[in-house]
Amino acid sequence: MTKHEKIIKYIKDLKVGSRISVRQLAQELQVSEGTAYRAIKDAQLKGLVTTIPRIGTIRIEETEGEDIEKLTYAEVVNIVEGTVMGGIAGLHRPLKKFLIGAMEVLDMQQYVEPGDLLIVGNRKEAQMLALNMGAAVLITGGFQAEEDVVKLANEKGMPLITSHYDTFTVATIINRAIFTRLLRKDVIRVKDVMVRDPYYLDAKATVGDWRRLLRATRHSRFPVVNDEREVIGIVTTNDVADLKDEVPIIEVMTRDPIVVGPDTPVGHATHLMAWEGIELIPVVEDRKLVGVITRQDAIRAFRSLSLQPQIAETIDSIIMNHFTVSKTEKGTRLHGKTGPVMLNPYGITSHSSLIGAMINAGIDAFRSKRRPEIIPDSFTVYFSRPVQLDEEIEINADIIEIGRKSGKVEVSLFGRNNLVAKAIMSVKVLGR
Repeated sequence: MTKHEKIIKYIKDLKVGSRISVRQLAQELQVSEGTAYRAIKDAQLKGLVTTIPRIGTIRIEETEGEDIEKLTYAEVVNIVEGTVMGGIAGLHRPLKKFLIGAMEVLDMQQYVEPGDLLIVGNRKEAQMLALNMGAAVLITGGFQAEEDVVKLANEKGMPLITSHYDTFTVATIINRAIFTRLLRKDVIRVKDVMVRDPYYLDAKATVGDWRRLLRATRHSRFPVVNDEREVIGIVTTNDVADLKDEVPIIEVMTRDPIVVGPDTPVGHATHLMAWEGIELIPVVEDRKLVGVITRQDAIRAFRSLSLQPQIAETIDSIIMNHFTVSKTEKGTRLHGKTGPVMLNPYGITSHSSLIGAMINAGIDAFRSKRRPEIIPDSFTVYFSRPVQLDEEIEINADIIEIGRKSGKVEVSLFGRNNLVAKAIMSVKVLGR
């Protein structure tokens, strides 16, 4: 186990809420401060710790996929640029919901629950009520809490935070952070579809070992790992064709193969496979093999995604809400009006939003031909005139050709019966 891995394990074993520092880790584990610093940064990326201004770095509870929409109080401190006045022991906890204290204190009792966050101004009674009911308090407007409120926060172990922002701004910032997490939750990642604990060959294997594994599994592509189970290569049928059984795998394998991490979006892995012409990518964590993703895995994920509505809106979905989609003999037609969300700073419809709509029209054209598992490869577009706000536009996407591995579509954008833009888009078809 490397020094870095030892530090990460040490951090994982710490009690949630524990404070850590570079100097402390360096002294306790007998490593350099540089090594300790890099490990803490890595732990932060893994969601093991968080750093809070004027507080330091603390161990937090790891958030799994189903709870990804929940923010911890520590994260709230960071996003509202707040200061923790008390209740540090509870910073690692996730908040259930946030409320704005804009009512009489007695009326608040029926709404505040343990694990909530009450956003309130300089109202001592409301602050005390929330803390006594097991909720955290965020004081807006830069106000400071009185000593007995701070004392109560420490006794209850519930964070008492102050921020210089006003109540409306704080609520907006927190809501945006939760919305962003919902978007992330909707993204299918490699870990959701990968084959865990896959078959592999070690560096001492031979072509004969590959053939035996082929007969046992009926698979033909295998990662090659060293003694630490780090991926050093990949071997396929093309690499071993017509070779004798005693030939070492390490001599014929493809070295330094493309790898991805478990949190990589499936869409990214799929693009890599399409662009590089490969069928399988090893999945690594801390450089060690934890799984593989195949083109078939990606296709299944794409098909599943195409049948499910998006939970949280993306830029693409917001733009496409402006259009109705209809099927044509050659592909797809979009019809609608441009809206304020599509404008550029100069008050005309931005090229980027129009290009987004044209690309989506092209993709829908292939989907209308029951070819949902495609990814855009190239897009060439020419504009002839600008498009105004609330202008009716029509986008026609006509398939020019579609083969087993690729396709082309012509996309035309019209406004006021005049041609606005013309594009050619090529796609890769993710065939089995």
